[in-house]
Amino acid sequence: MGSHRHTGRSTAARHARGVTATALSAAAATAAATLGAAPAQAQPGPPPTRASVDRLLTEAERATEAYNEADERTGTLRAALRRTQDRVARGQERVNTLRGALGALAGAQYRSGGVDPALELLFSADPEQYLEKAATLDRISLRRAGELTRLTRAQRLLTQERAEAAATLAELARSRAATARHKRAVEAKLARARALLDALPPSERAAHDRRSSRSQRPDLTGVAVSGRAATAVAAAQRALGKPYVWGANGPTGFDCSGLMQWAYAQAGVGLPRTSQAQRYAGQRVPLSQARPGDLVAYRADASHIGMYVGNGQVIHAPYPGAAVRYDPVGMMPVSSVTRV
Repeated sequence: MGSHRHTGRSTAARHARGVTATALSAAAATAAATLGAAPAQAQPGPPPTRASVDRLLTEAERATEAYNEADERTGTLRAALRRTQDRVARGQERVNTLRGALGALAGAQYRSGGVDPALELLFSADPEQYLEKAATLDRISLRRAGELTRLTRAQRLLTQERAEAAATLAELARSRAATARHKRAVEAKLARARALLDALPPSERAAHDRRSSRSQRPDLTGVAVSGRAATAVAAAQRALGKPYVWGANGPTGFDCSGLMQWAYAQAGVGLPRTSQAQRYAGQRVPLSQARPGDLVAYRADASHIGMYVGNGQVIHAPYPGAAVRYDPVGMMPVSSVTRV
């Protein structure tokens, strides 16, 4: 009996240890799956390639142009808000002046023994409703009627401008939030692209670095260019070798649309900030008729842009890590050519 009980206890103990081991194994597996702590069980993704780096850089460039658009919108709204606030301040000053003049007239009437309707109007909660009472207008002198009319109009205009300022302020807050979101998106994509670039095999990394460092001057002998286009081309050529800096429009760094904007600004021409807007900044021409100074937009969404300089070449700011350089005009699908 003792041997039977011992065997039973041993069997129970082994069973308990087995259950415990099973539970611990399950817990360990769960933890490993949750934390990614078990290399043997990890599912490795495909190795990074230059194509995956280029894809992320393209996405970052699109996010950069979205950031530029939101940032430009923010600047426009900020300027509009300042103008509206100035109008509100001037309007309030005018209302105060008209109230003072009307109060003086009403006070004189009151001191002379009567209660001028103008005094009632001055302190009325709803001056417009008061003015609608035609009977009171019969008792107001022509001068006072004119003062009251000007005051009412000034108050109405002041109310409208305050509402406009409030709406602009709200839109400005939304635009700032959008700018911040696009900035985070750009930075995240660039960080991911850098990480993939660092993980490339040495041969792939070397090939990418060679492609990023191209800046040799093409043969532009005999290329005719004049006027403001010549000034813009010369400015873009002075930027050769300057680094790509997202969100920058010179003079020490550029993104693609920033370079176009800066180059044409040297010729006294104001271009919009984004590549999408720049493609509409002039006359569309076929690629076969492109002349130096024309803007060449790329991809269907015009998320990249360069400047044609002749002999099948453009100057552009390619992407982060690559300096401003020459490249063949057909380096990627052309969506439009614009003559400024």
